[in-house]
Amino acid sequence: APSRIPEAFPALARKVMSRGLVTVMMMTGVASSLAFSAPSAFLSSARLLPSVTRRSLSLTAAARIPRAGKGAQLPIMAATPSPFGRDDKLSSKLALRMSSAAAEPAAKEEEQVELPTNESSEQLVKIRHSAAHVMAMAVQRLYPEAQVTIGPWIQNGFYYDFDLSKLGKNFEEEDLKKIKKEMASIIKKNYPIRKEVVDRAEAKRRITELNEPYKLELLDSIPEGEDISIYHIGDEWWDLCAGPHVETTRDIGPKAFDIERTSGAYWRGDEKNAALQRVYGTAWESVEQLKAYKKMVEEAKKRDHRKLGQELDLFSVQESAGGGLVFWHPRGGRMRAVIENFWKDLHVQQGYELVYSPHIANVDLWKQSGHFEFYKDGMFDQMDVEDEQYQIKPMNCPFHVLMYKNSPRSYRALPIRWAELGTVYRYEKSGTLSGLFRVRGFTQDDAHVFCLPDQVADEIEAILDLTEMVLSKFGFDKYEINLSTRPEKSIGSDDVWELSTAALVTALDRKGWKYSVDEGGGAFYGPKIDLKIQDALGRKWQCSTVQCDFNLPQRFDLEYIASDGTKQRPIMIHRAIFGSIERFFGILVENFAGEFPLWLSPRQLRP
Repeated sequence: APSRIPEAFPALARKVMSRGLVTVMMMTGVASSLAFSAPSAFLSSARLLPSVTRRSLSLTAAARIPRAGKGAQLPIMAATPSPFGRDDKLSSKLALRMSSAAAEPAAKEEEQVELPTNESSEQLVKIRHSAAHVMAMAVQRLYPEAQVTIGPWIQNGFYYDFDLSKLGKNFEEEDLKKIKKEMASIIKKNYPIRKEVVDRAEAKRRITELNEPYKLELLDSIPEGEDISIYHIGDEWWDLCAGPHVETTRDIGPKAFDIERTSGAYWRGDEKNAALQRVYGTAWESVEQLKAYKKMVEEAKKRDHRKLGQELDLFSVQESAGGGLVFWHPRGGRMRAVIENFWKDLHVQQGYELVYSPHIANVDLWKQSGHFEFYKDGMFDQMDVEDEQYQIKPMNCPFHVLMYKNSPRSYRALPIRWAELGTVYRYEKSGTLSGLFRVRGFTQDDAHVFCLPDQVADEIEAILDLTEMVLSKFGFDKYEINLSTRPEKSIGSDDVWELSTAALVTALDRKGWKYSVDEGGGAFYGPKIDLKIQDALGRKWQCSTVQCDFNLPQRFDLEYIASDGTKQRPIMIHRAIFGSIERFFGILVENFAGEFPLWLSPRQLRP
């Protein structure tokens, strides 16, 4: 039997397999296995592997490993050497896991606490918003010189920005402990939280009396004719606010909140304005939810893709070359190649054609598309090329439009589906850059479909099917879906908006997916579907999007010849599944905690 083991496997693998264990290698879902005398060990070990791998292993075991009595000798299956080269070493870590898995029963899984979101729980939003007010009240009790600005609820809690210039110092750890203790005291007093509507003159009088300049500025930003509301906590503290809030401070659990950290901020987000200190907190509906959240945060720190990316030698951001620019190291490059090849092959199978476009273009292209007008602040400066202005591309869409316009199109040729892994560049302030999640150069898995009006629903359904195929490959099968409809300011006729929105709804209904409707949340150029994936920690990440676009076909005068010989405007559908390769890769690293499925891992086993 040892003579049939491929030379690509080092001595360690021989030892592993001689003990009746199994080594499995998978590339793009095709599994090859080496099985000896212990199929039960093969099956029981699979439970410790990531879910994508586990499902593949189970199928392989069921299909390829026959039942056998104790000590029975099984034939050796066809083996495939590592796709990443003969020099990669096999991991004893995985071998030990597989060995212990065969000998020990599965550990009982802890009961998962389902964490609500701001979108799923109106009460949670009220708790967090009120907790922000309670924090501001506590701060001004302890530090009367502190001036308040704004304090909204956010994804996992709340924050409040304070001007501490008169205090002469920023908050430190001891200050945060005092603030938390004071908040608990206010909550336990069970103060009522009540709303009062006042006129503009009265609001201005009260704010001036308190000497709160930021509130005066906020008051001036409220449009004429809108209600001006004030929320009181007891008879001691109030803030200019639109709500919503809980009825009493006791509705905030005294042990279901925490103060987390501080950071710097600027008034109105403008670095030219006053520097502020932002204090972050978290609040939940129960103590159990807070504990589950804290556990998730601790686990997320261990899984941080920036830390694991360095430890596993996958990628780096070289500050000497410029912030927000990703360097893919050989191991990360291997993984990226596997992902991209899978993506390309699947798209070709699904009727897409692959296209490539330049990295720069004359700035007039971006002016015609409208991007220069709407997104100028997010674009890099132009460069002079022979007395003309060129722009490094912030998106791929206009290039695909030009390719469509390059030739006459008949209705018989539609739909046209073009896909591109196109690298784009967008200006982000250095303070907002974060690993792979916020960068200045990234590769979008972009695709555009040009189709007839009566093809829109079928094309969108096909896109959703493809999205599901791609995401499930990486183990993501839980989604949060939002349908965003026509905003107040938009282009396109009522008929086209209604047709496109109905097509999105029809596709979602055919899929049987539950979704929320964000009325008026669509882009100015068309309605859209946004899809968030849920990772192993229950966190949700915005990735996939499907958008109808009436803007670019109109701006570039796109046409096709209809069956009656008239020239008609096609519907254009924008679509991305990963969003960007970089961001999706960061999500993958954290989702798998660096222990990737075998078909994706750059080193399948190592000593």
